Amino acid sequence: MASRGKSETGKLRQNMEEQLDRLMQQLQDLEECREELDEEEYEETKKETLEQLSEFNDSLKKIMTGDMTLVDELSGMQLAIQAAISQAFKTPEVIRLFAKKQPGQLRTRLAEMDRDVMVGKLSRDVYTQQKVEILTALRKLGEKLTAEDETFLTENTTATLSQFEKVTANLGSEDKIMALASSGVKTKA
Repeated sequence: MASRGKSETGKLRQNMEEQLDRLMQQLQDLEECREELDEEEYEETKKETLEQLSEFNDSLKKIMTGDMTLVDELSGMQLAIQAAISQAFKTPEVIRLFAKKQPGQLRTRLAEMDRDVMVGKLSRDVYTQQKVEILTALRKLGEKLTAEDETFLTENTTATLSQFEKVTANLGSEDKIMALASSGVKTKA
């Protein structure tokens, strides 16, 4: 929902205009065909069309007064969590592997980084940031971390990653978190 409701609002407006046109055309057609219908059929059809117009008007009133929105509270929470994921994880590869539930590949990436930092191919700052991201992702995927990894996380976790862990813990379902991470990956790809 990257448009934050703008395209959805445009579609809603178009659908409502089409529905109003259809109902008005239905009334016009009914009047033009009145002679061909018996009185009971005409009255029944007209009553149904007027009821549909009344329901349409009620929906329109709700939208205009703000009782009905396209971005509800749950969608607002989803947007906040997507933002938390994108701020907590700076490395697109880590987000992708986390979203696809691939702890084995995350561990392989971690081993490659360990090697790269030893030979000077990767700076210590980048290594620390990415290792924290990977270890956090592994923990969220339910993987057991070594005592050394736990210590490393404790010493190097940023406030953003701590906030991400708190937000996602309150969400409950890991599937929801994965779906949100996946949607963040799709928009970045």
